[in-house]
Amino acid sequence: MAALKFAGLDDTDSEDELPPGWEERNTKDGWVYYANHEEMKTQWEHPKTGKRRRVAGDLPYGWEQETDDKGQVFYVDHINKRTTYFDPRLAFTVEDVEEQPSIKQRYDGNTSALEILQGRDLSGKVAVITGANSGIGFETARTFALHGAHVILACRNNIRATEAAKSILGEWHKAKVEAMTLDLASLHSVKEFTEAFKGRNLPLHILICNAAVFAQPYKLTEDGLESTFQICHLGHFYLVQGLQEVLRRSVPARVIVVSSESHRYTDLVDSSGKMDLALLSPSKKEYWSILAYNRAKLCNILFSNELHRRLSPHGITSNAVHPGNMMYTSLHRSWWLMTLLFTFARPFTKSLVKDGLVLCIYNLKVCLHRSFISKLAWVF
Repeated sequence: MAALKFAGLDDTDSEDELPPGWEERNTKDGWVYYANHEEMKTQWEHPKTGKRRRVAGDLPYGWEQETDDKGQVFYVDHINKRTTYFDPRLAFTVEDVEEQPSIKQRYDGNTSALEILQGRDLSGKVAVITGANSGIGFETARTFALHGAHVILACRNNIRATEAAKSILGEWHKAKVEAMTLDLASLHSVKEFTEAFKGRNLPLHILICNAAVFAQPYKLTEDGLESTFQICHLGHFYLVQGLQEVLRRSVPARVIVVSSESHRYTDLVDSSGKMDLALLSPSKKEYWSILAYNRAKLCNILFSNELHRRLSPHGITSNAVHPGNMMYTSLHRSWWLMTLLFTFARPFTKSLVKDGLVLCIYNLKVCLHRSFISKLAWVF
């Protein structure tokens, strides 16, 4: 119990007390074994119960696993400033039994993003997330970074993106997170970003097309296109094309396009049933901000479907994600009526910390279904 006491975990209700001369240890991958110092032997089964056990979950908050010069694993408690070769999770081992399928939903609206990724090690993975300085993008970037991924915050405002990166580093000083400038309203900026990223010779395992605008007043970009369409869709389309070569070299890789259920409330055909691409970038007279957003989100779905069809045989998957209704982000900042509605609804909605989990699920748990719109799927 001395090691348990040192780790601050001696107050347990364990009924599996070891006989004299025995010690509990664990392997690097979490399996528990037992050493008998008198007989100089080890075994997997508990000497009294005969059960096999393993450690479960992440290290307690503030703990970190390191390796010494001899290759032996030790544990650092950053909060209490102490070091031990005893895994603190040994106080909470679980029996190794065959898991029975459960019909109970594992995650719900109260689950946080960090809980979704519990036990996952994203070390060596590189993720690019657009619009990651706030909202869902930030929570996703934060969660990935705190689980070891190298995260790049691709944002229009580099100052805010840098502040967001510093915020994540403030939680964990070893996080690999940085900001790069990307303005989706400028195809020239998108090209500059892709060239700069490729020039660093990094792999790209996860590309999340998250940035968006909503209820914007009519405005043309420097490329002469309606801004909602270009920022929500076309800029991301161009970004994926520019990084496709890197994605192919980094397989398995995946592209996540953050769309919306709003895509169901529009179409891209005229009164005669023919495709009318002029609807994507209409004139000011024919512009309606909500409809422009819905059409851009429909394009997201169509693009993601076709991208998956073309690239999945090469080890690159593409999925479109609806992050959920009525969560409080800054997306509605341009429309006072929607801002008022969300302000009143805020106490009854999911927080961003909890909503960020959606992207984590769809990126790492392989439980996403793809919404096919066969009627229009051939457009892109």
